[in-house]
Amino acid sequence: MKISTIVTFVGVATLAVFGMAMVKTNPSETEYQAYATQQLTEYAKANVCKKTPSFIEKLINSNCQNLLESANPQMRDLIASSTQRHDFIIFSLYRTEFKLNSWLPSYKFETVGALDNFYTYKAEQQ
Repeated sequence: MKISTIVTFVGVATLAVFGMAMVKTNPSETEYQAYATQQLTEYAKANVCKKTPSFIEKLINSNCQNLLESANPQMRDLIASSTQRHDFIIFSLYRTEFKLNSWLPSYKFETVGALDNFYTYKAEQQ
């Protein structure tokens, strides 16, 4: 056998194995919902809870962070209903758009899911 034939065979075999690994590790929509809920909760804790005056927390008799933790199922439902998944077999694109009402800003997130991980490459307020 020629060296070029061997190199070509090894290259094709490597690509096939890597492709199969990517197919098996393409995260599901359920995994994305868990990821997005966690990211949204962390963002709210860092940006909303720290800006909430303590007298408001006392007024509603609740801790902002505990309130966010208890709202996780509702956030997950909101994410599920506002997300579009485009499955490309070896990876998936997720587009999530929050538009709650006309007087609150809307947000758009775009995330790639591949190799059992998520990478949010676009997050913007509209």
